[in-house]
Amino acid sequence: MLSLLVRKGAGAQVPVAVRRQLRRWLGRALVAAGCADATVCLSLSDDAELHALNLQYADEDHATDVLSFAQQEAPAGFAPPSPTLLLGDIVISIETAERQARQHGHGLDAELLHLAVHGLCHLLGYDHATQSEERVMFTYEAQLRAEARGRRPVQPQRRPPRPRRRSPETALPM
Repeated sequence: MLSLLVRKGAGAQVPVAVRRQLRRWLGRALVAAGCADATVCLSLSDDAELHALNLQYADEDHATDVLSFAQQEAPAGFAPPSPTLLLGDIVISIETAERQARQHGHGLDAELLHLAVHGLCHLLGYDHATQSEERVMFTYEAQLRAEARGRRPVQPQRRPPRPRRRSPETALPM
């Protein structure tokens, strides 16, 4: 189940047609990720709220484009979540999404899809802290976005394994 909440003044900035399209696309991305029955709450908000959330939960004193709040942490062995799991929440700043859409030369709907799928991948346990993690996550994101925007029935995408992080004791010196 996918719920879409529009918070604060974000409602005026996101036309109803864009909200409908975003729900449809993210729903298709969930199917492609093998989580058709999972529950995700997508919230559209503003820079002030994302700044406050980022400060409270990530100890970073600035607004950001998207934050994900998983309902459970992915285990070290990364067992894929149950398809009926409550995955968590994705919160997107409409103000930042609009700026990024203009910078990248595409519409708000495309930027919102990009950020929503990015948040979904975080809920599924992916990260982009290292180059190998980034490569895996961003490739998987692209596959999910393509399925989300497609016109044919959704094709489930194989969930790639997460790269293993080296422990500090075994990391190679830079």
